[in-house]
Amino acid sequence: MTAPTGRLDPTGQGRLPHAFTTPGSASFVDFLAGYAPELLPGARDVTGHGPGAAVQAPHGTTIVAATFDGGAVLAGDRRATMGSMIASRHIEKVFPADDYSAVGIAGTAGLAIELVRLFQLELEHYEKIEGSLLSLDGKANRLATMIRGNLGLALQGLAVVPLFAGYDLDRSLGRIFSYDVTGGRYEEHEHHAVGSGSVFARGSLKKRWQPGMDAAAAVRVAVEALVDAADDDSATGGPDRVRRIWPVVATVTQAGYLRVPDDALADVAARIEDERRRDGGAR
Repeated sequence: MTAPTGRLDPTGQGRLPHAFTTPGSASFVDFLAGYAPELLPGARDVTGHGPGAAVQAPHGTTIVAATFDGGAVLAGDRRATMGSMIASRHIEKVFPADDYSAVGIAGTAGLAIELVRLFQLELEHYEKIEGSLLSLDGKANRLATMIRGNLGLALQGLAVVPLFAGYDLDRSLGRIFSYDVTGGRYEEHEHHAVGSGSVFARGSLKKRWQPGMDAAAAVRVAVEALVDAADDDSATGGPDRVRRIWPVVATVTQAGYLRVPDDALADVAARIEDERRRDGGAR
């Protein structure tokens, strides 16, 4: 994300503009809205034809989240679709937001990834200006505001629907937040899923999630939910043992954000497949 030519030095004297040295909000999004609003994702008409114009772009699909004793897990499959075609089998949809939170994206892939990068920068900017971490509720609210700013693109059919999970340092527990395209923020309890395969993933989560689970059990439940979603939703990609493509799975605890290694996910996927083979494919 770079400023237009000449914007950084309008005087030609090698000096930053006053906007860079004037005290203001701890929000990087607010700064950008005042200094270069055209650089915000929601300020652009990516179709060139205004609201209502249709455009095809890769879409990310299913994201699941679940709480466990001491944190939360967030997982996403690796498939992106464009219409009826598979656009990518390797896309990553789960990212660290900061040291104690993670965000998963469903919807228009390119805009969603750009939104995540801006959200990461927003949290980093706040920490540098204020000298402290934003609370988990504050992070969830900042993300809601950014989604609301993307409403114009959502009306063009380019919606971004994230799922946010984090460890609340004040309350010492994992929490999950979901959103709608207007920026509505909703706290989810125990587990949740978004994306095209979410209805199947939620059914799986309801059956498999249990209170008091540890991190390993929660990871197993999240991966199994993605397997169930892939079984019924063509836009969701399950673990691929031939290509060695595994979901992106991360936990957030008091120790911080941790991505689960692929080797561990391969073992989890193998156990799920072996159990279902023994059951004759009944599940």
